[in-house]
Amino acid sequence: MSRILSIDFGKKRTGLAVTDPLQIIANGLTTVDTKDLFDFLQGYIKQEEVERIVIGKPTQPNGKPSENLARVENFVNRWRKACPSVPIEYYDERFTSVLAHRAILDGGVKKKTRRENKGLVDEVSATIILQDYMNSRR
Repeated sequence: MSRILSIDFGKKRTGLAVTDPLQIIANGLTTVDTKDLFDFLQGYIKQEEVERIVIGKPTQPNGKPSENLARVENFVNRWRKACPSVPIEYYDERFTSVLAHRAILDGGVKKKTRRENKGLVDEVSATIILQDYMNSRR
């Protein structure tokens, strides 16, 4: 089998998570500057076999699109044109940032670490998106 990769797309930073090759568990991969995301993913896919990409669809709690949706849609359209062999699909990301903050606090991550590593929330959010996606397929 091959991996599934997830994206928590942000205006400045983007969190990434990936499954193991057997698609049993989701793990945080990294956080990249959003401007470098496309190139990073193309490089990663050359090194690792990726079956599909799941990208968080940013919506407000009431279901209406968030301000980031247009940027996400532009990225998805660009990806689909450039890399049709690796499908990309949307997955609801509502509340993942809240859940990520909670997980980080509950995990005992110190305040100094949280302040220094601003991308941690993005990476944990991507992991939550991916784990939820995998759970929904089972």
